Amino acid sequence: MSKIISGFSKLSKEEKIDWLSTNYFNNQPEIIKTIKQYWNVDEKLQQLHDDFIENTISNFYMPYGIAPNFVINNKNYVIPMVVEESSVVAAASLVAKFWSTRGGFKTEVISTTKIGQVHFMYSGNKSDLEAYFNEQKPELFKATASITKNMEKRGGGILDIQLVDKTNDLENYYQLHVTFETKDSMGANFINSCLEAMANQFRKDDIEIIMSILSNYVPECIVRSEVSCKIEDLGGDDPYKFARKFEQAVKIAEIEPYRAVTHNKGIMNGIDSVVLATGNDFRAIEAGAHAYASKDGQYRSLTHCSIEDDVFKFWIELPLALGTVGGLTALHPMAKLSLDMMQRPSARELMEIMATAGLAQNFAALRALTTKGIQHGHMKMHLQNILNQLEATSKEKEKIVAFFENKTVSHSAVVDKFNELRK
Repeated sequence: MSKIISGFSKLSKEEKIDWLSTNYFNNQPEIIKTIKQYWNVDEKLQQLHDDFIENTISNFYMPYGIAPNFVINNKNYVIPMVVEESSVVAAASLVAKFWSTRGGFKTEVISTTKIGQVHFMYSGNKSDLEAYFNEQKPELFKATASITKNMEKRGGGILDIQLVDKTNDLENYYQLHVTFETKDSMGANFINSCLEAMANQFRKDDIEIIMSILSNYVPECIVRSEVSCKIEDLGGDDPYKFARKFEQAVKIAEIEPYRAVTHNKGIMNGIDSVVLATGNDFRAIEAGAHAYASKDGQYRSLTHCSIEDDVFKFWIELPLALGTVGGLTALHPMAKLSLDMMQRPSARELMEIMATAGLAQNFAALRALTTKGIQHGHMKMHLQNILNQLEATSKEKEKIVAFFENKTVSHSAVVDKFNELRK
């Protein structure tokens, strides 16, 4: 039977699964069992999930954890996190508690401007194009009036429209560069609808519209989160030595791209997990953050550290384009629960919470790296995953966890101990 199929999307879910099983799994009954065991028993809820994307056959579960004890701008938070990596939630929780007794996290939204562009080609005289743009600019606002009406009632809308000459980079290439305020909405559909309306208004015989699309690079939608305390309040055997090593670790990530990528990946462990928990777009957040890390021509750390007058300060600044209304935030029951858990934050407050989660994660990683090493805590958490892979019993797990209480965990060492118990 041919594996190329037409009209697949028109098949029922059962028919899709049967086709998949027949063509790729030799009709193994355990495959269908695995697919169906992740269906929600509530048919209405399952239908909701089925409608999120195309060709749905099941659900893919991720752990949903919570990190308590976050104090952000003197307000207490429990932060929901959806992530599969061992130790992320534990690390965030430990750091939240650590800083809760040292003044907590201080945050500030610096700006919330988002960007979209109409990309077009024009080979005529630039001054003629500029004259046409100036003539059309009021009409571009009028062309979007029906779209922006409700957003403007909420205090948002189109901020400005500029003509940008990019012909030095690509022959005949120009842009309409449009800035937006979308308030509590992430605003992707709103922005793209506005851009397409502008493109239709702006096009003419000698202007070739190539595309109209928002940008996920939002260097004017910036949030800052920081922690600070006297060095002696950092605790430990030698807080001054720790502070110096910590500062050096951050400075290394500021100048060494190989380190900076891993450094920022750890930050995104914290941010992405909250993005997922709230039904926001983690791919957009990732792309924007990493572009911002490269804004001066070299990829660098998103966090920074200073030691001045015996005060330790650690902070992050990054772009986060988020929404608390619309999209999955309004549809997914767990996304709504997450926002309720965080006391129904505005988009600005959610920016502050997510930046804080990223800063906390980075602090945890750097503290581990500059003291015991990253694997000490990580492998302790990973131990349960190894034991589950080995299908260890509850008693075997108990004995092996106790055995590694004060020992270095490695996959081979766990397997050896497991085999020893089985013998």
